[in-house]
Amino acid sequence: MKKLLYVAVFLCIIISFGFISYPIDGYKRTGIKRLYQIRQMQLDSVKYTRIPAGAYKMLDEIKLNLANIKEDSINDLLVDNAEFMREVKRLIPGGAYSVAVMDMTDVNNLKYASHRENVGYQPGSVGKIAVLNAVFTQMAKVCPNSFQDRIDYLKGIEVSARYWGTGDHHTVPIYDMENDRLTKRRVRADDKFSLFEWLDHMVSVSNNGAASVMYREAMLMAAFKEDYVNLTEEEGERYFKETPRDSLTNLANTVVNEPLRELGITEDDWRLGGMFTRPAGKYVGRKGGSIGTPRGLMKFLVKLEQGKVVDQESSLEMKRLLYLTDRRIRYARSRKLDSAAVYFKSGSYYKCDREKNPDCKSYAGNVFNYMNSVIIVEHPNGIKYIVCLMSNVLNKNSAGAHMYLASKIDNLITKNNDDNEVLNENYKDPEDEGDGN
Repeated sequence: MKKLLYVAVFLCIIISFGFISYPIDGYKRTGIKRLYQIRQMQLDSVKYTRIPAGAYKMLDEIKLNLANIKEDSINDLLVDNAEFMREVKRLIPGGAYSVAVMDMTDVNNLKYASHRENVGYQPGSVGKIAVLNAVFTQMAKVCPNSFQDRIDYLKGIEVSARYWGTGDHHTVPIYDMENDRLTKRRVRADDKFSLFEWLDHMVSVSNNGAASVMYREAMLMAAFKEDYVNLTEEEGERYFKETPRDSLTNLANTVVNEPLRELGITEDDWRLGGMFTRPAGKYVGRKGGSIGTPRGLMKFLVKLEQGKVVDQESSLEMKRLLYLTDRRIRYARSRKLDSAAVYFKSGSYYKCDREKNPDCKSYAGNVFNYMNSVIIVEHPNGIKYIVCLMSNVLNKNSAGAHMYLASKIDNLITKNNDDNEVLNENYKDPEDEGDGN
């Protein structure tokens, strides 16, 4: 049964650890337990090498970069700057890549560049951002008059994985606060976490089971509206058993895709076709297939920075959830980004033909081999930009190529802003200290 864990359950913990907020200091606000452990290590001066310097921003340091230009049309903002576009295109390895870049360093002089921005790719786990958006969209309908109530419910409502959350190889971090012990394992059917923790599992470690669980909850929010907050798990399961499969499939498709359409993101820009785990297909089918383009994803992130995804408070909260306080991979692993705050989601999807190549490896498919990275980068010297990169390079794990391209794009934007007055003139690039890599 779902239980609201408001003040009563967490009161003694909050009193004892009142310094905790969010993101790394995020336990008090969200109840995401892994954040408590990292923050405690930081306060106790315990060396923690899993994350770089840029991952230690506090709650009130995370801002929306384009909130002051929220009235500007997205189509007016995403117009190529001819010179910037030429410079970006010189960096792209070949025809299997598509990219969109927005330099936000000077909000009064935004610069956009694209290369094959309307080419569609299977978005893989980048599609989980659509689930994140769906949850916040439905929470706004459940609690239309109070954003704090929405946060309280995300923190206080606990739900079990059940069959929806099983079948994924990605592990999730499970922190035992009483014994100060962190374990990582696959999601089990009897696992129960708060909505906030499921969202964190979905975004931070890209757990597919967590994505299906939160997809399920977004559907239940849409179906039960304000009654969702008192819904039991038994009632939720009965709803899926008694509702016709085609109705559930249509609802699932609407819940994740309609909010994107309301943002001006077309079906060809970005759509999500179904759940992320096979067991979830017991009641909910797939519809329309999944596709993503750099332009469609860029539209979303620009709208997020404008505070126009659901509302300004929801946009900021989603950005906080995308703030990477876990191990950095692929594009985000570039050393050039170590001191930067990054808001990141990566996704991959590949297929191997073993008859053609028995040694075809993971993330190096020979039939298709999609790898996608979307990222907001905020350097301490004031340089800020968005990149949406999608590729389909066969027979090769493109993680390294994404990482090297990240460094090249960062170098280009840094060079272009060397004389920009918004930069902090006292900032010194750590690469100048002799590291060299």
